[in-house]
Amino acid sequence: MDPKIAEFIDSLARYAQTCPEHRSLACEYADFAGVGEAVFTRAHLAGHLTGSAWVVSRDGERALLLHHAKLDRWLQPGGHADGEIDLAAVALREAEEETGLPGLVVESGIFDLDHHGIPARGAEPEHWHWDVRFVVRCTSDETPQINRESRAFAWRAIQDLAGDGSLDPSIRRMAARWLAR
Repeated sequence: MDPKIAEFIDSLARYAQTCPEHRSLACEYADFAGVGEAVFTRAHLAGHLTGSAWVVSRDGERALLLHHAKLDRWLQPGGHADGEIDLAAVALREAEEETGLPGLVVESGIFDLDHHGIPARGAEPEHWHWDVRFVVRCTSDETPQINRESRAFAWRAIQDLAGDGSLDPSIRRMAARWLAR
C-alpha cells in the first residue's frame, strides 16, 4: 500500500477516536481508500475522495459559505483530489481557488466526513463524493472574490448556521461540532 494512503487511513482512525458517532463511517472511508490511488481521481466513476474546507474567520466566530454555481446550494469550498492523496492540501487549494482569500491555513486533523451523491451532468454519470473536511482559518483579509465556481459568498455566524434548517444538514453538523469544540 502507498505510504501516503496508509497515513490517510491512520488519520481516519484518529478522527474516529475523536468523533465516535462517525466511527463506522471512518471505517468505510478507510476501506474505500484501501482500494488504492484510483479512488483519489475522477476516473473512479462510481465515486472518489474529495477535500473540503470549513473556512472560519480569524476570531472563529463566522464561517464562509459560497453559493455553488453548479449545484445551486450554499456550501463550503471544496473539490476533487485529482490524484492528490493529501486531502488537507486539496481542501486548502480549493479554498484558495474558490474564495481568493490570502493567508489561509489548515488546522490539524480531519474535521468532518460526508458521503453524498452527485447528480449526473452532461457526460458525467451520477456518482458519490467521499468528502473529507478540514478546518481552514483566515489569517488576513477576509474579503472573498467571486469566480466561476460561485455566485455569492456569505460570512455567517456559526451560532446561526447550527440551527438554520434551510442549509445542508452537513453544514449544520459542522457548525454544531465547531461550537462544541
